[in-house]
Amino acid sequence: MTDTDHRDAKQQDDVLVAERAGATWITLNRPDRKNAYDPQMCASIVAAIKQAAASDVTAIVITGTQDSFCAGGFLANLAEPDVHELRSMFFGSLELFEQIRTAPQPVIAAVNGVAAGGGNELVVACDLAVAVESAWFGQTGVKIGSAPVLGGTNMLAMTIGEKRAKEVAFLCGRYPAREALEMGWINRVVPDGELEAAVDGIVAQLAQMSPRYLEIAKISSNLWWNSARDNYVSGLGMLVQAIGSKDMREGATAFLEKRRPSFTTRGDL
Repeated sequence: MTDTDHRDAKQQDDVLVAERAGATWITLNRPDRKNAYDPQMCASIVAAIKQAAASDVTAIVITGTQDSFCAGGFLANLAEPDVHELRSMFFGSLELFEQIRTAPQPVIAAVNGVAAGGGNELVVACDLAVAVESAWFGQTGVKIGSAPVLGGTNMLAMTIGEKRAKEVAFLCGRYPAREALEMGWINRVVPDGELEAAVDGIVAQLAQMSPRYLEIAKISSNLWWNSARDNYVSGLGMLVQAIGSKDMREGATAFLEKRRPSFTTRGDL
């Protein structure tokens, strides 16, 4: 968003909300942690989406401040995990993604930078995704003591294929925007500095369509998302059971200390 938009935006905790060009722009605003969200910030995003969904805007746009889209859940909590707080974050993420999927308007991810971990799953949950050239995508879970059960291990496979999705989830590589586009992960790539104009153009196109039938088309397109819901819930259940495990603590601590983790062997699980 422009400086003017930011001045006009409403500050809701760590989330900026503003309307422009027929769309509600929801901007994640914690650049100090690459716009990773904690339970409170997640709740603010959910509230912003609900409010926008109840309005007459054409589309909802999710983006981030500075050079990051979203790095997923805030990892500081994993080194000294609180079961109730982490459970709230895990299931709050599911609520966030489901709000995106059930909002009557198309939800567009305007990917202005890194989309990693739960941030990549946020992109997967959105209906459309436009990224700048410098953006990159990927999962980080198994490298830091977690697993991408809310899209990275399941829904992403419907987009880029099972083998590629397993590669993304298992090997935790970085995928530049152009490569993600070729794989069908996102819809468009634009030069840095042209993201807002590109998204505005899509919103303008959507504004020419019937809102009623756009909603029907969107909800109908949720076939695979809805089919995977039981898998999301069972995956979250396993993550909750693993809270406080040696690998969770070691992965989070190593990430914060910027070193390679030393995980337990299978025989020690």
